[in-house]
Amino acid sequence: MTGKLYVVGIGPGDPELMTVKAMRILREVPCIFVPKGREDGSSLALSIVQKMLVLEGKEIIEAYFPMMKTMRNTPIDELQGQAPRGIKSTDSDELNEKWSETVETVLNRLEGGRDAAFITIGDPAIYSTFFYLNDSLLERKPSLTIKIVPGISSINAAAALAGLSLGLGNDKIAILPANYLDSLQETLEKFDTVVLMKVGKVFGTVKETLTRMNLADAATYVARAGMEGELIRKDIYQVRAEDLNYFSLVIVRKR
Repeated sequence: MTGKLYVVGIGPGDPELMTVKAMRILREVPCIFVPKGREDGSSLALSIVQKMLVLEGKEIIEAYFPMMKTMRNTPIDELQGQAPRGIKSTDSDELNEKWSETVETVLNRLEGGRDAAFITIGDPAIYSTFFYLNDSLLERKPSLTIKIVPGISSINAAAALAGLSLGLGNDKIAILPANYLDSLQETLEKFDTVVLMKVGKVFGTVKETLTRMNLADAATYVARAGMEGELIRKDIYQVRAEDLNYFSLVIVRKR
């Protein structure tokens, strides 16, 4: 008998934003897979869960995802929704090897009849690390049961912190990885609300575009929503270099 795999969204960083369902499942499963970006680093996702749950007696398995380039020449931590269809589409031997190791480890635990959870920050359906593995798992084990447990995303948390409505009535909303700037102006022209994810490295270019389009007054910068040191800037010209962060976004809400 093969166990179930739960992909659990644990929210943007505030432990109190974990859902009741997420906490129940994490209490019940004997094994939790924890993604992290460096072999010698710690897991932010695990640190969030540990603030709400006692994990003593559970098997905690770290799933290492190297921060290296994929076939699209984009670092994995910035791939932003362009996850390859399984591990076959990468051109990196190391990345391919690490994903293969994780797939093998997950299947070994599940094939022993044990349920397990894979935790991910935010919501699993929005730029989640897990979906780098999803197709590979199902390719190896088509009968595998994978259950997605939604979580509060950084987008929802940022909008709430800033007191913004993302959409009303017939408003059109777009979510755009900010490091793909080629379509930024076109997207800003066509949508009523645009959420630009992970803007830290390209904030200067984003600000210039918003200024040129007379949309700077419609933009709000939010960093580390739900985490320690969260920051909100309603005036993007007040964003300093030290305010820029990997966990950041800009919400452009036309008024």
